[in-house]
Amino acid sequence: MNDRLKIVSLSAQDEGAIEQVAELLVEGFRENWPEAWPTLVEAKKEVYDSFEPGRISLVGLNEANRVVGWVGGIEQYDGLVWELHPLVVGEAYRGQDIGRQLVTALEEQVRQRGALTLWLGSDDENNQTTLSGVNLYTDTWKQIANIKNLRRHPYEFYQKLGFVIIGVMPDANGPGKPDIYMAKSLVDIVEQS
Repeated sequence: MNDRLKIVSLSAQDEGAIEQVAELLVEGFRENWPEAWPTLVEAKKEVYDSFEPGRISLVGLNEANRVVGWVGGIEQYDGLVWELHPLVVGEAYRGQDIGRQLVTALEEQVRQRGALTLWLGSDDENNQTTLSGVNLYTDTWKQIANIKNLRRHPYEFYQKLGFVIIGVMPDANGPGKPDIYMAKSLVDIVEQS
């Protein structure tokens, strides 16, 4: 666990931190989703978009006040639902609980704004799960129930944080390349009988 992490709102005036976040995006998605933010220009645009109304932008800072992680949130459904987009942790800082702390901080902020649900999409463009390369229009829920992680897909990270797979969008990124939809309730649900 990283007790020295400081999580703060990213400021549109903090050019140094914006540059660091952009570098994290390019580095963090290069291996599994290189077309997401292939250049610093595209990554910076994503960061600047995070300052729009209805958005949250949080960074994790280490002891030297360097950005080691970033999480964003996008308001949807009149604030009842928020999308977690994106989440990235610097390669040298992975496995140190930073991702969990960033997601938890985002959850708290959207809960305070009245959100009931936090959701995300997690693409599988590189055959990282058993949902890739198959026909997801047949026995969809059976395939989801039997999902296996073949090559470090992040869906298991999110499951550890309480997210569940709520569906898939087959072929979202091309034939056999789905987007896996996950969500988490931010309220105590009372079972009705």
